[in-house]
Amino acid sequence: MNPEPQPPTLLVIGGGPAGHAAATVAATLGASVTVVEDRIVGGAAHLLDCIPSKAMVASSMRMSAIRNASALGISDPGAVRLDMARLCAHLDGITTTLAASLRDMLESQDVEIVEGRGRFTGPHSAVVVRPDGSEVETTFDHALISTGSRPRIPDWAPVDGERVLTTRHAYDLAELPEKLIVIGSGVTGVEMVHIFSSLGSEVTLLVSRHHVLPHRDPEVAVVLEDVFLGRGVGLVKGSRASAVTRTADGVLVETDDGRRLEGSHVLLAVGSVPNSEALGLDEVGIETSRGFVVVDEFQRTSIPHIYAAGDVTGQLPLSSVATMQGRKVARHVMGRSVRPLDYRKVAQAIFTEPEIASVGLEEVDAAAEGRKVRITKVPFAANPRALIQGNPAGFVKVVSDPATRIVLGGTVVGHHASELIAPIALAVRARLRVEVLAETLLVHPSLVESISEAAE
Repeated sequence: MNPEPQPPTLLVIGGGPAGHAAATVAATLGASVTVVEDRIVGGAAHLLDCIPSKAMVASSMRMSAIRNASALGISDPGAVRLDMARLCAHLDGITTTLAASLRDMLESQDVEIVEGRGRFTGPHSAVVVRPDGSEVETTFDHALISTGSRPRIPDWAPVDGERVLTTRHAYDLAELPEKLIVIGSGVTGVEMVHIFSSLGSEVTLLVSRHHVLPHRDPEVAVVLEDVFLGRGVGLVKGSRASAVTRTADGVLVETDDGRRLEGSHVLLAVGSVPNSEALGLDEVGIETSRGFVVVDEFQRTSIPHIYAAGDVTGQLPLSSVATMQGRKVARHVMGRSVRPLDYRKVAQAIFTEPEIASVGLEEVDAAAEGRKVRITKVPFAANPRALIQGNPAGFVKVVSDPATRIVLGGTVVGHHASELIAPIALAVRARLRVEVLAETLLVHPSLVESISEAAE
């Protein structure tokens, strides 16, 4: 009598969005799954960056709304005071609850969770170094590297977690920084500026280029910079930080063009680096580039039965992307049909005030490619709901093909842009024509009707 075939084994190193999603789907499809995680199920980048930052955004937006209530006829909304300790406790409670829920979900699917750090010892073997230093050997049919990334710390910045901070120190502060200098004007940098300027810090943003968000639509940068300036944020443009020094009661930031900026704290938002060291990648012949794991369109590494997903690959660094990559890896491991992920059709959002969201082809990309497109734009200043709510800043922009009228992309800058981008994302994904958006009957008054107006 022939023995029953054993289910394929999947070793997941890193329990972040990619690893957790892969483990869940693979287990559902019948694989025997082991997840190795040395910190927190759910991922450090997800639970220690993404989630707490958005929770702080929620608090900052409440404070902004209260401060601006007089514009809506509320003359005395009362004193607004931030309790930093309670806010940080709120953030910690959210991450603790989410991590516990994710662990419970994995365990309910019979996924084995091993605490420690994984390291490959061969093409089908690995060792897990436990917190106490002991080692556990394991073998696998397939493996997934999903170890994420961490904030980049330049040599000239002596990060101490007290005055010189990375983003991960921003969610556990004893008190609100009185005078904060933010270095880095990309997505993370502008979100940090929004959060702390809304909460009451005096903020200066060091911008190395001519405007914030240098790789995005310039019209987006104009709107955001106007809001920052109106809130009293200092914008220092065309300068790069070259040194950070602790002083008796704060920090000193020096730039490459000779400027000297003094503050109580400095926060670094200058990119991230992959967590790929100490995984034994070189020993087993897994190709990397600048520390990032090289993968093909199915997330396979140079060893085909070993996959990589999430920030460690250097692809689009979004939790949503990592999650989708993880799901696709699990399906591919289990022999199911999988379509490569189209990164051009990924919806992205920046949680500032106003929010910024985009999907598909942006106007700046079309111009760079010399591609002919049709651009239609509607400002929220013409939207009744935006005026009612007192949030008229921003616009909706729809990009379409002038020949086929298919929606190629879009940008939303405004209140709830991260939610409003959904119909444009669906149109891009489904290759809908602009008249489908234009002829969809939406609620009036609503913010989303500006999308159908732009399509019209």
